[in-house]
Amino acid sequence: MAGIKADPQSGSQTDSPSEVQVKPLSVDVRGLQRVGARPGFVDYVVQVWNYREFIFYDAKSRVQSGNRRDRLGSIWLILNPVLNGLTYFLIFGLLLGTGGGIENFIGYLVIGIFLFQYSSRAITNGGRSIQQNRAVIQAFSFPRATLPIAVNLRELLANIPVFIVMVLIVLVIPPTEEISWLGLLIIPALLLQSIFNLGVGLILARVISKVNDVVHLLSFALRAWMYASAVFYSYERFIDQPVLLEIIQLNPLFNVLDIVRDVLLYNTVPDWQSWAVLSCWALGALAIGSVYFWRAEETYGRG
Repeated sequence: MAGIKADPQSGSQTDSPSEVQVKPLSVDVRGLQRVGARPGFVDYVVQVWNYREFIFYDAKSRVQSGNRRDRLGSIWLILNPVLNGLTYFLIFGLLLGTGGGIENFIGYLVIGIFLFQYSSRAITNGGRSIQQNRAVIQAFSFPRATLPIAVNLRELLANIPVFIVMVLIVLVIPPTEEISWLGLLIIPALLLQSIFNLGVGLILARVISKVNDVVHLLSFALRAWMYASAVFYSYERFIDQPVLLEIIQLNPLFNVLDIVRDVLLYNTVPDWQSWAVLSCWALGALAIGSVYFWRAEETYGRG
């Protein structure tokens, strides 16, 4: 018969090659994902959490190695705000007299300079985290949000001695203050400030990764922000200008300074409005920044 031939060894009949039918192999591709593809937002948050040990190790190691080339090392973290505070005290306190009517202007100014500089460094370095780690991003696969998160954690760890020195200055330099248990409210205030820094850093990280020119504008924006945050003057000078006063009171960094000054300098419970405004800014910035950063996950490192 056509198409049938006998096997000379077994004597059985086999199909000719032209008659062999190959069954197609079915593969379930529903579980596969394109390399580098952006996962869902919840999955992305889980991935970032899984990298928590890397985030902490990176932040800790960079704190320990920071300013290694300088002879004074990490002492500059404290000297910088101290020298800035001294400069602003000479210019605004003595020459321009902006401290008039402010009880303990030195403590008022120190708190403003130390805390604002913390946000300034965290936001700037967090915004540049993608741009400065482009080679790492191109070489390894990991959730890119770990970079700005690690930067913000590094700034928080590095500034713990700065916060301690800030409190010691308030306690030691006349007119000295007595800090009660209300001083513990500094912790939630700094936590909300750090969350806000991270949210803004995530937004800027995506923007700067696409448009590097923003880096040059950032320093000017932060300087203007400092002038609008009542760092070296009292907001009460705008008491007769309700519009400007309301703008200042809606400023998240002003509310951080106001809360810390209340508990350290005036031993009073901060207004709930200050906590509400700061919380809304912190959680809102984190939510918007996380989603905004995640949506561009696949684009980082290109070009």
